Order: sequence, then structure tokens, then C-alpha cells
Amino acid sequence: MMRCRLQLCVLGVMMLCSGLWSFTIRGVLGVLGTKMSLSLFTSFDLTTFLQSLSAIHTIEEINNSTLLPGIKLGYEVCDPCASPTKALHCVEHLLAINGSLPALVDYTDFRAPVKALLGERYSELSIAIAKLLSLYLHPQISCSSSSPVLSDKLRYPSFMRVIPSDVYQAQALVNLMSHFSWNWVGVVYGDDDYGRAAYQSFMEESQGKICADFEKVVPHYLDHVDMDKHIKDVAQSIQKSGAKVVLLILKPQLVEKLFKEMIQTNTSRIWIASDAWSMNRYLTKMKDINKVGKIFGFSFSMGIIPGFEDYLKNLRPTPGARNDFIEEYKQLRLNCSLSPSTCAVDDVLQAVDLREAYRERVAMYAFAHGLRALLTCNESVCSGDTNFPPWQVRFLHVNFTLDGNTYSFDENGDFADGYDLIMWKENNDERFIEIVGKFLLKNRDVEILSQFQWINHTKTADNHSHLSFILQLPWSKCSESCPPGSVKNQSKIPCCYNCVPCGEGNYTNDWDLPECLKCPDGMWSNKGDSECRKFEEKYLDWKDSYPITLLAATGIGLVLVLTSLIIFYVHRNTIVIKKAENTMSCFMLLGLAVSFISVIMFISRPNPHLCRAQQAVYGLGFTLCVSCILVKAYRTFLAFMAFDPDRQHELKKLYKPLINLVLLTGGQGIILLFWLIFKSPRPDLKWPGTGMVKYIVCDEGTIVGFGVMHGYIALLAFICFFLAFKGRKVPHDFNETGVIIFSMLIHLFVWLCFIPIYIDRNKTEQRHIVQASAILASNYGILFCHFVPKCYIVLWELSENSRGALMILLYLCTFLYIFILK
Repeated sequence: MMRCRLQLCVLGVMMLCSGLWSFTIRGVLGVLGTKMSLSLFTSFDLTTFLQSLSAIHTIEEINNSTLLPGIKLGYEVCDPCASPTKALHCVEHLLAINGSLPALVDYTDFRAPVKALLGERYSELSIAIAKLLSLYLHPQISCSSSSPVLSDKLRYPSFMRVIPSDVYQAQALVNLMSHFSWNWVGVVYGDDDYGRAAYQSFMEESQGKICADFEKVVPHYLDHVDMDKHIKDVAQSIQKSGAKVVLLILKPQLVEKLFKEMIQTNTSRIWIASDAWSMNRYLTKMKDINKVGKIFGFSFSMGIIPGFEDYLKNLRPTPGARNDFIEEYKQLRLNCSLSPSTCAVDDVLQAVDLREAYRERVAMYAFAHGLRALLTCNESVCSGDTNFPPWQVRFLHVNFTLDGNTYSFDENGDFADGYDLIMWKENNDERFIEIVGKFLLKNRDVEILSQFQWINHTKTADNHSHLSFILQLPWSKCSESCPPGSVKNQSKIPCCYNCVPCGEGNYTNDWDLPECLKCPDGMWSNKGDSECRKFEEKYLDWKDSYPITLLAATGIGLVLVLTSLIIFYVHRNTIVIKKAENTMSCFMLLGLAVSFISVIMFISRPNPHLCRAQQAVYGLGFTLCVSCILVKAYRTFLAFMAFDPDRQHELKKLYKPLINLVLLTGGQGIILLFWLIFKSPRPDLKWPGTGMVKYIVCDEGTIVGFGVMHGYIALLAFICFFLAFKGRKVPHDFNETGVIIFSMLIHLFVWLCFIPIYIDRNKTEQRHIVQASAILASNYGILFCHFVPKCYIVLWELSENSRGALMILLYLCTFLYIFILK
């Protein structure tokens, strides 16, 4: 069986950013370590060192497995020191054949010793490398370069990455801010390819959802001559802004400078970290880091590397290989043990989160599975040609399972898994990073893990939906939230608005809704309500104040009617009672009693029988009363016709009091009969168009029947008035023309006032109230004009008085009653 060595080169800032593999027909694993002078750097970068070790550990794991039987992967490390120029120099060195990079017309058969490249860490360097590698279609896999431009397969056809594009990071950031109702933020980004692209993606994704109160750009190069000036300018903008949330799309070194300025000015904000610094362990140990405020962010999906911690505890180069970085790290740690005060590097197990190196493991396995497919490997042998041009390794169709998770690339060469939502929690004087949620690309929403549901929405005492940590985290909104019952009235700025109460019949049941919802049928709401309710049904109930007033007035009226009847019967032989026609007066009192009783029928919940009885009882009772008055008026009119004996004789034939009463009242009976048969009154719900109350009233059924009934009474009253007015000059003792005129005027005036209210459709709920009041007014008008004065005379005049004195007293009582009515 042929044994082959596949050489991998790892480029990185200090230790890691990219890697590539090559085959040689040898039987052992060779390890080459190419390291640039550490004097160029201020410190030993443990994060990239750890990531390079993760790649090496994974290579050894693959070599010891049956994934690539007969194949051994090798690697070479090159450090570009975060410089695009040096990164290109590393690529030239790694692709060189016999010490130089050949210039060919056709690179189809270009067989570089390195088969793939892992890196770079920063997008700016990956873009520079990817442009060169696209000439050869040489595979490149990055674990942290997330710039959206790298998804362009026309410009960077051979670039792949095991993370999502920053386009999705922008979606994650916007969803995070929306999840916590932060729509008024500040944005600070670096002036490099990564920073500008991430900023642009965020602004496009947040359009109409999140608004930037300020946008600041910081130079990318750490040794920029005006760097301190730019940092101070950013700090001042943050302090002056009303935004309590600030998004930082910066390198960790720039974040450190900004945080130092914030700590110095005692400024606290909510910080949203981009993936460039969200997992930076050094920042978590900054002095006074707890003073800057809460920190959230997203990191690429992390995991635990099996056996990696034990590997680090027994760190040494692979047998037969050389790794200058491991030796340098061990020497620095030895110096720390000898002189702790001058320690230049911490223990990698304590200083760096091992989960950050998981992506390198995934990248190694992605290459291994791509190689397995190319070489048509099974469990025992790889039958393909190992001397292949690097462009033949295809990753787009790679789909593999690792540590229980399935991974694959999309059409742009990106991973489409998602991000971990992290929170920097306080731990004494430091912070520790904890995963509190997820943003999965398939769901496009922030999901809080079950053990951290305290971050989610909860119900407060007033049952309003708020964030449970509202007392810990300030709002960051242009406008205050609109409570249920109101909607946002948008201003020119998308995130700013005024709260406007919902009108009647509309509601909102949640915070910050854009428009009111209509109430379903049968329900309604008042202005500014947060829910719809069923209408309240209202009618003249026995326990309400106005019905009690009606009952009291009705009771007093009936007492007066009964008292008058008794007085008229007891004193029926007195001259006053005789002149008032005792029989007609008794029928009048009967009609008034029936009319008063009809008022009681307006109280209580209407039903079909009650509605019919209201109108029929009133119509018959008051018609009987007015008919009696008409008979009296007609008798007076006949006396007026004394100057024309022949005509008086003819008209006198019509004066049949009892027959007249039956005919006149019977006419109303016929009207009521037709009304009740064809379209009788019935209960109905009347709503004035506003408010939560619907009035249960008796609908007249047809306005014709209602109008004819009242018109008939009005006609009789007008005839009474006319006859009494004609006979007003009759020289007869106890002439009643005056009281007839006044009582009929009162009746006609009351019902004329009723007409406008009846016609007004907005006052339909008041009709029954007004009608009952009008009935009482008409009844009392007749009672006080026709009976009270006579009862007074009979009871309090002990002797027969002169005709003049009696007439004066009668008219005086009538005048006083009219004056009271006015």
C-alpha cells in the first residue's frame, strides 16, 4: 500500500490565519515550521496560537483515523503579521516550485506542493490572498474572514469558509436589537474591508427597523498618527448621544482603546460586539471592564474538541516535526515561572477559550472529506491519483457529520449554520463569556436558551409585556413605547413616532403596534382601549334614578286622580261639581289613570307584550280623556251658537256625550288594532354610534302607526282648543273654556317638543324616556287645569261665594300653573 504525505501550511497573525496541504511520495509525516521574528510584535497572540494547535491536533487525529487510508496530511505554518503584503509573500513561498512561482499561460496542470490553504484570519488579508489564488483556482478555507464580498464566486471562485457571511451577521444583529426593542443605536466601525462591508450590510438590513443616531469610522491601522484623536471623538459622540446601545465593528485592539476612554469618563452603555472581538478573552480581563456596561454579541458556532485539552496539557511537536511556535511558547512560560513579574504570556488553557478553536477542526475535516471524495476512498484504501492539481479538490458538494452536527457549504462557499448569542457576564473584577442563545439561519430569529429565559419577555404586575431585566438594561429607543390601546404615528425618521390612541371600535393588545385592529362583530371598544368588550345593554331599570323619578311622579298622579275622584263623588251635589259635568269628569279621571299606568310600562326590560301595551294603554287612556274634554268643549260651543237658533238646533243633535265618547275612543281603538296587527311595536337594540352601551327600547314597528295614533290625539286636542276658543265669550257660570284652552296648549306644546327628539336618529335611545315624560306632563297639565282648582274650591270654600270670586280663584290657579310650567 502506498503511503503519502499531504503537506498543510497554516498562515496566521502570529500563528494562524491560513493553511495549505501538499503531497509528497514519502512514508513519514513531515512538519515544517516557518516563523517570522517575534520582535515585530508587542505580545504573543495566544488565540491564533491556540487555533493553529487545533488545526495540528485535528490533522494528527485524521492521520490516525481511517478517513484517508494510506494518506498522511502534513502542514507548514507561515506568519503574515496582519500585513496583506506579507500574506502574499507567504502564499508565493508556499506555492513555489523549486524556489520560484512559475508564470504559465494555462494553470490547469499546475501542481503546487501545497494542496489547500487555511486562512486568513482577517477579511482584508483573505481578500488579498483570494485574488491571487483565484488565478490558480487554489482552494482556500477561512475560519474567521466574514466579509460579504468573499461570497462572490466570480471574483473569488476558490475561496471557502466554515462560517456565515457578514450579511447574516447583520441579520443576527438586527434581530438581536429588535428582540430587545432597541431601535436607536450608535455604530462605530473600522476603516477596512471588513469594517466597511459589515457596516454596509448592517445599514441595509436595519433599514426601517433600526436607526443610527450616529455613525463613526476609526482608522484600521493601530499605529495611525491620529488614532487617539479618533478614539476621543468617538467617545464624545457616544457620551452626547441618546442611544444607549452601541454596535462596535472593530478589531479587539481598537475596542480596548475605546473601552479605556469609556472607563476614564465613567460612561456606561450596552455594547454589541461583532464577531471580530466578541470572543476576545484579553478584553474580558481588562481593568475595570465591569464599568463599561452590558456586552452582548455573536460568535461563530463553537464546540468542544475531543481530547484537545489533554493535548494542550502535554504540548509538544509531532514526532519527527519541528514547531518553533510551540518552542517559543514554552520558553515564554518558563520565563514566567522564573520571573512572574515579567511574564509575557499566560497559560493557554487559562487565557483562551478552547471553544474558539473549534472552527479549525471543522475546516480540517471539510478538506479531508473533499479529499476523500476526490481520491475515491473507502475504509481501507484511496484509489485516486494523489498527484493532482489543487483546483480538483471541490468543497461545494461536501456534506459531512462531525461531533453529532451536519455541515455543508452553500452555493457561495459559506457555511449556513448560524451564530451563538453570547453575553459577557460579570465575575468579580472580570467577565466571562457565556452562550445564552442562538441565531440559526434557517429560522432567522434570535432564540434564547431555556436556562436563560430570564432574558426573554415576562409579565409584570400590570400584565404588560416588558423585558424582565428592564431595571438593569435601559431602553434605547427614539420614542417611548406605545402601550396597548394606541398605535405609532410615524414621523419622518422611521424609528421615531408619536403614540396615538385608537378610536372607538378599534384596539391594540400589544406594545408598539403599527395600526389599530377592528373589533369583531358584536363587540366594541372606547377610545384608547386595549381590548374589545361586549356591549352593555341598558334600559329603564327599576333601581335606576330616572325610573324611580317616573314611578314617584306616576304614583303622585294616581293619588291625585283617586283623590279627585273621591272629592267629586262626595261633593257631587255642589254647584261646582255639577257645572263640571260629574259624569264626564269621572271618565276623564279614568282616562288619566289609564294614561298614568302606561308610564309604568316603560320601566323594566322591554318585551313584545310590554311594547304593545305601552302604546295601546296610553293611546286609549289619553284619547278617552281628550274625548271627554271635547264633549265639554262642544257643549260650550253649542251655547256660543245661541245667536243662530236653527244651526244650534242642528248641531245639538250631535251632542250625545256617551255615544260621542265611544265613537271618539273607538276610532283610536281601530287605529291601534291595525297598527298591532300589521306591524306592532317590538323590542330593539338602539346604539347611538358611540360608547359601549346599547339601549334596549321598544321600536315603534312602523312610524305610520305611531304617527297616526299621536296625530289622532293631536287632532282631538286641536278641535278641543278650537271649540273652546270659539266659545270663550259665552256668559255662563263656571265656563271651562279657559282651562280647556290651557290644557290643550300644554299637551300640544309638549308633543311638539317631542317631535325633534324623535326625528333625530342619534337620540333613538332617548325616545322612550321622552315619551314617558311627555305623557306625565300632558296628564299633569289636564289634572292641574281641570281638577285641582275645583277640588280646592270644594274643600276650602265653606260658603257659597259670588260668581265673580269663584271665577277669579279659578283663573288664578290656572295662571299659577302656567307660570310654573314656564
